[in-house]
Amino acid sequence: MGTSTESRLIFVSGCLLLLFGSSWASNDTTPLVIWHGMGDSCCNPLSMGAIKKMVEKEVPGIYVLSLMIGSSVVQDTENGFFMDVNAQVSFVCNQLAQDPKLKEGYNAMGFSQGSQFLRAVAQRCPYPPMKNLISVGGQHQGVYGLPRCPGESSLICDWIRKELNSGAYTDLVQKHLVQAQYWHDPLNDDLYKKYSLFLADINQEQGVNETYKKNLMSLNKFVMVKFLRDTMVDPVDSEWFGFYKLGQAQEMETLQESPIYKEDRLGLAVMDKAGKLVFLSTDGDHLQFTDEWFNQNLLPYLR
Repeated sequence: MGTSTESRLIFVSGCLLLLFGSSWASNDTTPLVIWHGMGDSCCNPLSMGAIKKMVEKEVPGIYVLSLMIGSSVVQDTENGFFMDVNAQVSFVCNQLAQDPKLKEGYNAMGFSQGSQFLRAVAQRCPYPPMKNLISVGGQHQGVYGLPRCPGESSLICDWIRKELNSGAYTDLVQKHLVQAQYWHDPLNDDLYKKYSLFLADINQEQGVNETYKKNLMSLNKFVMVKFLRDTMVDPVDSEWFGFYKLGQAQEMETLQESPIYKEDRLGLAVMDKAGKLVFLSTDGDHLQFTDEWFNQNLLPYLR
């Protein structure tokens, strides 16, 4: 692996990344599909566009598809706030199925909320096959709080907080606010399980769908990256599939301590024992990492 002195600054979902150039050669060109986070878009040259170019540089010949949800970059960004998540997942499944470059399979990398959305793709849409799923700051047990979001001073962030706090499980909010669809209130578990349109379904909390379980278990690796100084995701343990213990919002439990693991509703216990689950961490705020860390820790799963 060679290195260069080139450096560049990249913003991912409003977060600054300092990336130091390096190179990586690989003969394996398994395609890569990436899904951006809240407030971002597929093609922002300072975020997903830069990530796409970096991966293409490090893995010559790789096909990288950065998902655009909608017909324009503006629509893509707006849909990250307002388009029903289940509709987004269906949109992506259709797009992947129609792409001839993906027919032999692909790796997937999600950033922030794009991580749990790609997990839904893995569980619901096994063709073309997803080989490795890399979750970069995803919220697999949801969030219970929105301390910060891209555009901290913007009216949209304040409005989202107000709507979530006033009625995350009302029909109107669930259907029209993306973040409500992975809002997980440990103090109102019955409401969450009954009215969550997305997260409770993919986490098998409204009944066990054996197809979801089978499809997820077919992954070679499920890699989860946790940002140790994350100020955006609350609770940050959700990035490793952990969450609050039921009935309170102070004490945490790990994935291995949770009912979803002990009952193995998603096959995560079996995957864990088989070495398919990978838990990585980096000492940064939400989505902040260097390309040195990226190359050492994530590129091996793209080869």
